[in-house]
Amino acid sequence: MNPIKLLRAYECPDTPRAPGEYRVLVDRLWPRGITKERLGVDHWMKAIAPSAELRKAFGHDPARFPDFAERYCAELDANAELVAALRARLADGPLTLVYAARDAERNQARVLRDYLEAAG
Repeated sequence: MNPIKLLRAYECPDTPRAPGEYRVLVDRLWPRGITKERLGVDHWMKAIAPSAELRKAFGHDPARFPDFAERYCAELDANAELVAALRARLADGPLTLVYAARDAERNQARVLRDYLEAAG
């Protein structure tokens, strides 16, 4: 399986791409203050992001992260078609999941990466 990297959206423009790397923004909302041209992702897969309800319930509170991760995995289970599309892309080369959250340890991209790797 090809590697799955995580990259914060605000670091994306300054981070060189690996050969064949495909970058996917996995946030439901576009990152503030950055243009599409500057971000330079290959695809914005907002439908794979956590639901607005789940995102608001989490509120980036570290204490709520375990519950958030569990509920987000359940949402991913229900979005098998989108997950399959990411897996297919992963078969073609390195994949980078781009996110805007400040917390690099507790965010939806990390949960999504772990979900893809566990099923891989």
